[in-house]
Amino acid sequence: MSGTDPALLTAEAMLSAYARRRLTPVDVLQAVTERVARLNPALNAFVAMNPKALEAAGESAMRWRAGRPLGVLDGVPVTVKDLVDLAGFPTRRGSRTTPTMPVPDDAPMVASLKAAGAIVLGKTTTTEFGWKSPGDCPLNGITRNAWHSDYTTGGSSSGAGAAGAAGFGPLHIGTDAGGSVRIPAAWCGLVGLKPTYSYCVTNSADLVRSARLRNKDTAADGQPNRR
Repeated sequence: MSGTDPALLTAEAMLSAYARRRLTPVDVLQAVTERVARLNPALNAFVAMNPKALEAAGESAMRWRAGRPLGVLDGVPVTVKDLVDLAGFPTRRGSRTTPTMPVPDDAPMVASLKAAGAIVLGKTTTTEFGWKSPGDCPLNGITRNAWHSDYTTGGSSSGAGAAGAAGFGPLHIGTDAGGSVRIPAAWCGLVGLKPTYSYCVTNSADLVRSARLRNKDTAADGQPNRR
């Protein structure tokens, strides 16, 4: 991997390097955190960093050395938007009015990421409650575009857009109702995906809502209702 910044690799390239023992998850995480330390002060992509990320990367490295990766994302750094619950961190939603107490449980999507071995680097900024396009909020201030700091990232997944464009790892979890992933992706030169509604659950309340929607749209034999 000579001459290649590990932080700029795709998830697929990282996994290939781990399997071939050319890199370890610790190498990658250290490269990513170095970029964060150097570039994030001007961008403001993060609400909080995960102090246990390096420990998790070390555990992933041991699994790769033993030839027993945990899942399809073992050792790949990811970030999580601050509309999504991450155990041990408050979910502030970009607002000064929200509770400051850490939440006890991971959102289903975060639990799935961890089960696949992903390393959660930290939580990224959002517009207040995810309800506007420019990338700023009362709680965390302005998040700036990595291509030009005079420009906005777009929103509401503003921190995810900035982090992706700045090379803070390959995968960044946002949320999207009316463009909140797709707008920052477009404005930051990234690829953004809005999954089918109810198939990618963000928080526990969404899990209940998702189950109700699926039950409503599915007949007793398990086939979709065709009304």
